[in-house]
Amino acid sequence: MVFDVQQLKELVATDQIQIAIHLVSALVVGSIIGGERTFHGRPAGFRTHTLVCLASSLLMMITYYQWKWLPGVPMDTVRTDPTRMAQGIMTGIGFLGAGVIYKEGRSVRGLTTSASIWITAAIGILLGVGFYFPAIVATALTVGVLSVFRWIEAKMPANFYAHHTLCFERNKVMGEEEVRSLLRQHGFTVANMSYRISDDGRFFEYKMVIGTIDQNKISRLADSLRNLDTVRTFRISPTGD
Repeated sequence: MVFDVQQLKELVATDQIQIAIHLVSALVVGSIIGGERTFHGRPAGFRTHTLVCLASSLLMMITYYQWKWLPGVPMDTVRTDPTRMAQGIMTGIGFLGAGVIYKEGRSVRGLTTSASIWITAAIGILLGVGFYFPAIVATALTVGVLSVFRWIEAKMPANFYAHHTLCFERNKVMGEEEVRSLLRQHGFTVANMSYRISDDGRFFEYKMVIGTIDQNKISRLADSLRNLDTVRTFRISPTGD
């Protein structure tokens, strides 16, 4: 009997150590990913990602160690499905991820941070069930995507789009073809042209989406428009995620 009690104590101690490893590893991984987000000034950063990963790991352990919170109940009579817990976690993370997506002017931002919260929750689930190797690999890949890929993305040739508004006095309006020609001279393509007269009838406004492969052309276009006497106001709002 003494031997059995000693064995039980050792088993409990082993389980407690394993639980601590699950939680601490989730805390470390979440803080690594969150640290990258905080470094780049994102709204959901160090603490948010750490808590997401830790919570996901903790919830998965409810099913992984179900015999702990069902003492005395034969395990062949009560079965819980760990995949349903994982589905519930990811559903809840969807609300949190949507919360960091916001509209700034005409640009939508926060999509990458939302995706990082999602992958952090998935990694937390892996750590909660002790699937350490894919969790570690996924952490390295996630940090690589968020940091190294940022540098690669900046070097890649890509189309750059912006919402552009031009406002003129009603009796001094630049013709549409002249506007398009001016933008083409600065290396921009034009799409979704729309027109508007102000409520008081004094101003005429063009709205459009302009595109280029060189972001530096934005500042040159702004300088050119600033020097045009006929342009009453203008706005260039880059899109982004």
